[in-house]
Amino acid sequence: MHTTIQLSANTQHYLDLEDKYGAHNYHPLPVVIKKGLGVHMWDVDDKRYYDFLSGYSAVNQGHCHPTIIEALVEQAQTLTLTSRAFHNNLLGEYESFITAYFGYDKVLPVNTGVEAVETAIKLSRKWGYEVKGIPDNKAKIIVCSANFHGRTVGVISFSTDPTATRNFGPFVPGFESIPYNDLAALEQALQDKNVAAFIFEPIQGEAGVMVPDEGYYAGIRALCSEYNVLMVADEIQTGLCRTGNMLACDHEHVRPDMVILGKALSGGVLPVSAVLADDEIMLTIKPGEHGSTYGGNPLACKVAIAALKVLKEERMATNAAEMGELFRDELKKIDSPHIDTIRGRGLLNAIVIKHANPEAAWDLCLELMKNGLLAKPTHGDKIRFAPPLVINREQIMDCVNIIRKSLQVLD
Repeated sequence: MHTTIQLSANTQHYLDLEDKYGAHNYHPLPVVIKKGLGVHMWDVDDKRYYDFLSGYSAVNQGHCHPTIIEALVEQAQTLTLTSRAFHNNLLGEYESFITAYFGYDKVLPVNTGVEAVETAIKLSRKWGYEVKGIPDNKAKIIVCSANFHGRTVGVISFSTDPTATRNFGPFVPGFESIPYNDLAALEQALQDKNVAAFIFEPIQGEAGVMVPDEGYYAGIRALCSEYNVLMVADEIQTGLCRTGNMLACDHEHVRPDMVILGKALSGGVLPVSAVLADDEIMLTIKPGEHGSTYGGNPLACKVAIAALKVLKEERMATNAAEMGELFRDELKKIDSPHIDTIRGRGLLNAIVIKHANPEAAWDLCLELMKNGLLAKPTHGDKIRFAPPLVINREQIMDCVNIIRKSLQVLD
């Protein structure tokens, strides 16, 4: 088994530029993208690919969705940034829109996913001290092992991935890690009266699309309510129709105390993220205690409204559910000895590769790239498959054929 990639001089030129002048904190596939539309991307040599990563689910609405781009261009020609030192005419409209959309009293707008996670941590602690009555500097937040919530020092302080933590200490205290998908472990951790919140991913994406048992979300809700602890759902990757519902927690009709959103909140156009909560939580933070220069900027507000409207108007949750089921069913028919596990919900899916070569998943992704489909391994032997939610049946079948053909490289 060996995948040889012949790179054009054009591609190599861009790779060399990045290698020479950029930090080496990523290990991308050797492809250079110049254009995207819908479910497809094109490289600098005009080869077309299916995008099966969707910017880690930031491009749920498809690349360069015309409605979102129209909103972007229109607002970019009028006003892009005021900072929060002044009001702007779109922030209130956006806040009204998104809170009604998800059914929460308030939103705190920020930019990146990890910034929203840090915001949720601060809100959790503030609520813990000022509402629950936890003694000063004793607040604890429960998290899950194998989590991925971003890469700031605060967030990696509760990572269990050695790659995320090695030589980056000392770390921020106040976190306790328990196994994912383990309600008994959660209840045990909640015996500590200083616990303010439980922060979790409804599906652990970076860990390889780990889907919990049925009843996990409802169980979390019941325990958090019983022990007066905030249920904080990191829906940055799982939310916004990716798993076949608007939020992954909707699968069990569960309402978290806080919802963290990002990625597809802008349809992949610019960084937009948010934390949603009710007044009891959100109003614990007062002026000057938290903020962001770009948070709530008018360009982001305009784009996010358009991106959220598109999700509902084009019934992307329904399409994600239907196409995801079709995709998993067709993958099972491949019956390859190299696929150990198929798992997922909606259009957030993954396969676990079974092979003696530890680089088999990477080699398969290179072969998929040669055959016109872009995906990326995570944690060595897992490949995530998450196309834009506008994908149709014919395209799903075409992609399954590409995967079937590409798997032969592992024979």
